[in-house]
Amino acid sequence: MAQEPNKPRIIVVDDEPSARQGLEKLLRHEGFDVRIEADGAAALRTAAEFAPDVVVTDLRMPKMDGMELLKRLREQDRDIPVIVVTAFGEVASAVAAMQAGADDYQTKPVEIDGLVLAIRRAMERRALRNEAENLRRQLRERDGSGLQGLLGTSPAMQQVYRTAKQVAGARATVLLTGESGTGKGELARAIHALGPRAKQPFIALHCAALAESLLESELFGHEKGSFTGADRQRIGRFEQADKGTLFLDEIGEISPTLQVKLLRVLQERTFERVGGGESIKVDVRVIAATNRDLAKEVREGRFREDLFYRLNVVHIELPPLRLRGRDSLLLAEHFLQRFVAENHASIRGFSERAQAKIARHSWPGNVRELENAIERAVVLCDADVIDADHLPFEQAPDVQGGVRIPGATMAEIERHAILSTLDAVGGSTARAAEILDISVRTIQYRLHTYGRR
Repeated sequence: MAQEPNKPRIIVVDDEPSARQGLEKLLRHEGFDVRIEADGAAALRTAAEFAPDVVVTDLRMPKMDGMELLKRLREQDRDIPVIVVTAFGEVASAVAAMQAGADDYQTKPVEIDGLVLAIRRAMERRALRNEAENLRRQLRERDGSGLQGLLGTSPAMQQVYRTAKQVAGARATVLLTGESGTGKGELARAIHALGPRAKQPFIALHCAALAESLLESELFGHEKGSFTGADRQRIGRFEQADKGTLFLDEIGEISPTLQVKLLRVLQERTFERVGGGESIKVDVRVIAATNRDLAKEVREGRFREDLFYRLNVVHIELPPLRLRGRDSLLLAEHFLQRFVAENHASIRGFSERAQAKIARHSWPGNVRELENAIERAVVLCDADVIDADHLPFEQAPDVQGGVRIPGATMAEIERHAILSTLDAVGGSTARAAEILDISVRTIQYRLHTYGRR
């Protein structure tokens, strides 16, 4: 079913046919473009294709209930408004859903005027959040502290921004690498938004989340009757992304069979749906991401060399948060502002102890871990300032690798910084120089004085 232009898109989820069909009819009469599903699992699939403005879901359903659907929707899109519907005597469940992130709730039997008001208010709140974030983004870019959805002033991130801006206008495939949680998805969106395809679709697919048979159907679509359960034709992500950008996350997880098919699309820009014979031509810019060392995967025979070179036309590596200096504090302030607004909290900032704890932590989960830590701190904080005790991780020790601050000389600190950074980047003097904002020659000279080559 084609989407209706300029109409707000709503998904209604309820296992009772009469309830969902009745809401569909009433909401269409109110000017909404409506899709209906009988359970949470089906609603998730529809949300991936339909990109709803609001989801209205019952709480008690088979296969996947409303609470699980809320959680899974938030994983797909953390800002999507969700309104839950519950029986009159189950208000406590609706309150639990609100605490888990639902925007509003309605009791059965649903009053259509109240539901329409709740939908429009949820859409307005999301629009205000987006507008506020856009303004903050413009200020960050004006001040040189960020790029689109990314934030950071460290030399390593400034190099990422420069490369992203250079490649945004090209058609070349981009390979993003870096540890989990470093922001590869946000960088992909930034590259798309900065280029000539910005007004066209940006379609994302997490390759590791699906079995091989399902992943092939997700990528290329399928014809009706092509396999058990294929009760209708379905277009895949390549067709959805035509004229736009397709972001393939965790590309290193795809099977050898799918590697061959993906290579053909990149080379010829044509493919066939599963169970179909018609060649479909698309114009898609592909951005791929992985936390694996694909060059090593190629050497060990797990990833096709020809596909690797097709993907690796432009390579951008995102540095881990532990190598980004004071970016952790900048990001913490950003997340604090966002979660304070979302939770209607009255927290003014971080104490000095909290700031020191954030700066010292190694952040193995990177930006994603920091975001989760700040959200938890905002929820649990019972004061107007977040202190170290509110942060859900252990205090890092003052002594690392024999360097104590205060107590170490500048020469000892410099030696520790250079050797630790070289160790973190696998010995690359060029990467270490970029992170430390010094010349390669300086690092080479210091290594000579340390008796290392």
